[in-house]
Parts: sequence; structure tokens; C-alpha cells
Amino acid sequence: MPHYLVAIQHPDNFDPSTVDEATAHDINVLNDELEDAGARIFAGGLSAASQAKSLRPQPNGEVLITDGPYLEAKEHVGGFTILEAADMDEALAWARKGAIACRTPVEVREIPYSNLPNGTPHPSRQRKP
Repeated sequence: MPHYLVAIQHPDNFDPSTVDEATAHDINVLNDELEDAGARIFAGGLSAASQAKSLRPQPNGEVLITDGPYLEAKEHVGGFTILEAADMDEALAWARKGAIACRTPVEVREIPYSNLPNGTPHPSRQRKP
């Protein structure tokens, strides 16, 4: 089955200590439901965007490392889940529950190639019989 990235969006000034008990409960209930359905491959929250490091290759072959997120924006990815779902419609159904539980916008993108269990390796990584 295909895998999907469900990215949870947070404003730049998001403070995890402001998450109330009801929200934490709803997120835990959703995680339990995902696990029970066998749909959740991985889920995790990310540190603040202000703690990110961005790496950019330079024309001279060096790599420039800077503080902060890769893109300057008012929102950033605050956490993510990797789902296994039959199709985009099923992934969207789970993500809809995530948007409600997390009380925040969510983005869904298919992972067409992965080395996850049941994933499809990129054609350049597929072993020839």
C-alpha cells in the first residue's frame, strides 16, 4: 500500500506548553486509532523552527550551514506522521481527523518511493532479479 506524509502546520511562535489537555487527549486517541488500524508507520513532533539548521550547497563545493528553517514563512512543519493507506482518499480521511485533533492545518503528500516496510523503492534502488 502507498505511504503518505501528513505534516502538521504550526505558526512560528507555537509554544508546545500551550497545548491543552483536551487537545493532547484527542491526539492520543487518534494515534491509538491509527495504531489499531495498522495505518501509522511513524509519528513525531519537531523542535521549533528557530532551532533548525539549513544546509545549502555552494558553487565552490562547500556547504553553507545557517540557523533557522530552509524557508522563511509564518508557519512551519511542527510534526508529522507517516501513514500507510490504500489511496489518497483514505489518507485524507485520516488527515481530516488529524486536523481536528491537533486543531491546526495539515498537509498530505504521497511518498511515491520509500524504503519503509511495504514501500516501493525508487527505480534506481530496485534490485534486479
